[in-house]
Amino acid sequence: MSEIEIEQMQEKIDAGILLAQQRLKERVKKEDGELVIMRDGKITHVKAEEL
Repeated sequence: MSEIEIEQMQEKIDAGILLAQQRLKERVKKEDGELVIMRDGKITHVKAEEL
């Protein structure tokens, strides 16, 4: 693979990750659920209304 191909693939991967995060947030809000995330090295539960 060339450098350009690697860069293009990385851009597609990054875009896919951002899309997955967006869809997860939308689903959690729709279901009035919560996410478990890490903030400042600590595990935190975030309610849908805080997103």
